[in-house]
Amino acid sequence: MRFVAAGAVMLAIARWQGLPWPTAVQWRSSALIGSLMAFAAMALVVLAQRLGIGSGLMATVVTTMPMWLALWTRWGGERVPVTSWIGLALGALGALVLALEGDFSATPLGAVLAFAAPLCWSLGSYASRRLVLPAPAMASGAQWLIGGLLGVVVAMVFEPGARQWDGSQVSAASAMAWIYLVVMGTLVTLNAYLWLLKNTTAALAGSYSFVNPVVALCVGVMLGAEQLTGWVFVAMPLILLALALILYGQTLGLWLRQQLARSREFTPG
Repeated sequence: MRFVAAGAVMLAIARWQGLPWPTAVQWRSSALIGSLMAFAAMALVVLAQRLGIGSGLMATVVTTMPMWLALWTRWGGERVPVTSWIGLALGALGALVLALEGDFSATPLGAVLAFAAPLCWSLGSYASRRLVLPAPAMASGAQWLIGGLLGVVVAMVFEPGARQWDGSQVSAASAMAWIYLVVMGTLVTLNAYLWLLKNTTAALAGSYSFVNPVVALCVGVMLGAEQLTGWVFVAMPLILLALALILYGQTLGLWLRQQLARSREFTPG
């Protein structure tokens, strides 16, 4: 329902902006992306944890997403700099260190579903870079609405509790948390992510997956009075270095090559 609500809002905004409805081809592209990202990836994370995947392992597996995205991008003919690959590997390592205190329990089926989740998200992300889509607001709305509706239908079929919803049992805290997810977790952040996919490199767009744990950690310290441990001080430099390589790796490599070329020019003999 989070994606249904956000999708409806984005479609209303798109129509208010005077954007036309998507064509048949654009609806199909939006349906594929929404099914992979808003439905499959999200559902697989929940199912994996229900089947015994610990939070630490799940958080670590999710950080493989930008590597998959970079791989699809490379196979699709786009160049991915070596510095970006190194940055992605360091970011995943930093996230692994950050998650060391979490639960790393696993079951065979849970592990398969856990790895399938970032795989689906990366495929949907790559598709959004390559397929024919409507204007951004209309594309976001179509993708989220279709993915959300698919989730609602599956819930109605497989989860009896979904057919017996009682609004009176929803606490104020739960309602506010859901609204926060609709506004900040979808309308703001996913729109930003989709914009990055279209306007930046795949490595930079996907780097959010190992930045997220750092942001969550900072929020926990500021709002939840959580304590930092020794592992944090190992993970943070790795993640910051990863971001620096993804953002400025090419520029640094060019500068180093220029300095090497100059040193050769002034070398006698």
